[in-house]
Amino acid sequence: MVTVKEQYESYPYPERDPKDETTRLITGSPSHPLEMDHWLWRGSRDWSQPLRVLVAGGGTGDGLIQLATLLTAAKKPYEITYLDLSTASRGVAEARAKVRGLSGITFHTASLLDAADYGSFDYIDCCGVLHHLPDPEAGFAALRAALAPGGGLGFMVYAPYGRSGVYPLQEAFGALFEGLAPQERLARAQRLVADLPEGHPFAANRNLGDHHASDAGFYDLLLHGQDRSYAVPELLQTLAQTGWRLAGFTTPALYDLAQITEVPEGMDAATQMATAEKLRGTIRMHTAYAVPAAAEDTRAAPSDRKLVPHLRGVQRAALAKAVAQGRPLPVKIGGVQATLTLPKGTAPLLAGVDGRRSLSDIAQAARFDPITFGTGWAQVHKALEPWGLLLYSSLLR
Repeated sequence: MVTVKEQYESYPYPERDPKDETTRLITGSPSHPLEMDHWLWRGSRDWSQPLRVLVAGGGTGDGLIQLATLLTAAKKPYEITYLDLSTASRGVAEARAKVRGLSGITFHTASLLDAADYGSFDYIDCCGVLHHLPDPEAGFAALRAALAPGGGLGFMVYAPYGRSGVYPLQEAFGALFEGLAPQERLARAQRLVADLPEGHPFAANRNLGDHHASDAGFYDLLLHGQDRSYAVPELLQTLAQTGWRLAGFTTPALYDLAQITEVPEGMDAATQMATAEKLRGTIRMHTAYAVPAAAEDTRAAPSDRKLVPHLRGVQRAALAKAVAQGRPLPVKIGGVQATLTLPKGTAPLLAGVDGRRSLSDIAQAARFDPITFGTGWAQVHKALEPWGLLLYSSLLR
């Protein structure tokens, strides 16, 4: 079996060209500073204090480059430590950082299992890595040991239902290609996948696209020698066993059973999320934030009028105009489509969201009395925040 290190030396993932850094910034979840603030620090982190970051298993650098670029643009101090076993992946990440002129990053070829040897961190990014460890629980525990008081983890692990068809193919290819070099494994697997019958679970799965994007994407998806997925109950159990608890999924609406069907009386929150995952059937990865098991709730709440709201993935002027005209708002996230509606009267509030004004400032500018504002903003929050479209953060203040 090709080792994980050998795979990523041959096919660094995701496939990136450092020259592209001059024309675009890849953004996403986790590790967007607005999202981190929202989920880990109640939307009110003191960004004048340096943020100590560990990027654990940083690969070719998407999370690293996003976070360092956005903090640099916001003129906020940071220190980032990057770890990865693959020298090829590290080389791509370093080249991307160099193209952007980013500083404050220290690169190491090392395992995340040794994270605590590199210090104590306010934030840890571990995206798409833990599910590739021989003992993922040891990985979760190692990251917990490296977390500073008041800190949190942003992570992504695979989910089972949206990846239907993947694991039988991985097992079949593992049996067929034992002893072959990575390049030969790839060529033979690509020929077999091209000939899969239409009814094969993988061929019928429209949630997956990495195998079309690049050779590295194909290899990572279908030829990985060490890969597992987590259903919601398994994930929650692993977090609990390793000293963590879930702060929140980045798109809570996907796990909200009430958005799908009536919730049986007395059903606990964990069972509701697990049931929603099965009914959705399209979730192929869990992207989330976690905090120490004993931590209090760290999710931002709009009851604090000093919070600064941000719209993410939508333009405020266009959104405010659509709401003022009474038009529904289509949303498509994680293979799920939904339609959101907001009262026309909330349009002035949406128009006031510029990433710098607090909720109090927005209410004053719109000339809403406290009760009217509270009612209107509660509707905005309820509609947008569960889809990750509304976040609270003091980053730009």
